[in-house]
Amino acid sequence: MNVDALVKKYPEVKTMQDLKPFFWRNPDYGKEAKLSIGIEDIFDAEARFHRFAPYFEVAFPETVATHGILESPLVDLPDMKARLNKTFAHKIEGGLYLKADNYLPISGSIKSRGGIYEVLKFAEKIAVREGGLIYEDNYAVLASKKYHDLFAKYGIAVGSTGNLGLSIGIVAQKLGFRTSVHMSADASQWKKDKLRAFGVNVVEYNDNFTHAITEARKMAAEDSMTYFIDDEGSYDLFLGYSVAALRLQAQLKSQGIKVDKDHPLFVYLPAGVGGSPSGVTFGLKKVLGEHVHAIFAEPTHIPSVTLGMVTGLNDKISVYDIGIDGTTKADGLAVGRASRIAGKNMRTLLLGTATFNDSDMMEDVVRLYETEKIGLEPSAAAGFTIMDQALGNLAADFSLKTANHIVWATGGSMVPQEDMDHYLEVGREELAK
Repeated sequence: MNVDALVKKYPEVKTMQDLKPFFWRNPDYGKEAKLSIGIEDIFDAEARFHRFAPYFEVAFPETVATHGILESPLVDLPDMKARLNKTFAHKIEGGLYLKADNYLPISGSIKSRGGIYEVLKFAEKIAVREGGLIYEDNYAVLASKKYHDLFAKYGIAVGSTGNLGLSIGIVAQKLGFRTSVHMSADASQWKKDKLRAFGVNVVEYNDNFTHAITEARKMAAEDSMTYFIDDEGSYDLFLGYSVAALRLQAQLKSQGIKVDKDHPLFVYLPAGVGGSPSGVTFGLKKVLGEHVHAIFAEPTHIPSVTLGMVTGLNDKISVYDIGIDGTTKADGLAVGRASRIAGKNMRTLLLGTATFNDSDMMEDVVRLYETEKIGLEPSAAAGFTIMDQALGNLAADFSLKTANHIVWATGGSMVPQEDMDHYLEVGREELAK
């Protein structure tokens, strides 16, 4: 790969090499999208979640309150807004909200959508084909020994930096599948420990995500009874994430939050491999329409989706190809190469991306905790960290005085207190500088 030629053609590549935060506005945003999937696929995924709701009520009692539906609240953040406006050069004038996927049941992260969904789809296929399940059955039956023994014949494997492996591991193991999660060096120790406590086989690598997922794919291919969940290119993961848009639409209505030309909605999503924010963005554009605008947040040291989209090379280029070290405190974002479907599907649907310094992200972990008493893992706070940049770049084109803003919190409620205390300590040290 001729990096010098890339730098000459795309000046943003040099900015990334210099590890400088910047905002990239997608020049193809709003053009006609040519996608192989549509809103009917979102409704198909939503229907499958509903079929499995009785199973979740039995297998995971914490979901009884929501009748087996995995969903998170939309939280108004008036105090966080006031805190940010003390430091922002560009003030937040509309509403600021948190889509609190850190509170999603079972695994406490956005991966409770896509990761769990793909496990459910595979389990349903096996249960129908070999276990006599029909679609009108009460799926609580899947918690029985009969189906547990059936699923135990099969394996499920995935490569992960943490949260995807956690969601897949917990549910797949509960159903009865032989589950292996291949984890990169960036994964937090507590996530490995929790998976092992559930009986999941955790395979550790002293290397990056690309190596972990490559090894997971290779090992799964050697066993015809093992199903590989591919974070770099799965449309089932993608569609599982997209269901969030239907749920958010109902929350916006119930809270009286308009989404129209005079009230644009900006959604800030942390991006690692790009699958979960892309799936959510696809759903938002299909369900809420042209006046919702998504922006991805990535660390300056590992802006994989930004690099792929800026150059048009998508998954054909890695941050390591341009000499970036790929180190970040945001373990969920520590992915050097974007997924095969992120850039392809976001080409006309994503407003833009922004990169940030880890130190600023750690400060936002503290700000949210001190103002709203909400604890997030670092990567989940990234949406706050790019807002000032975004507001400065959008002011000329949108009605920001009447806009609303949603930061997508991708994980945090399962973080052990000791780890959360450490995040807060690091963030407070940054704030004191």
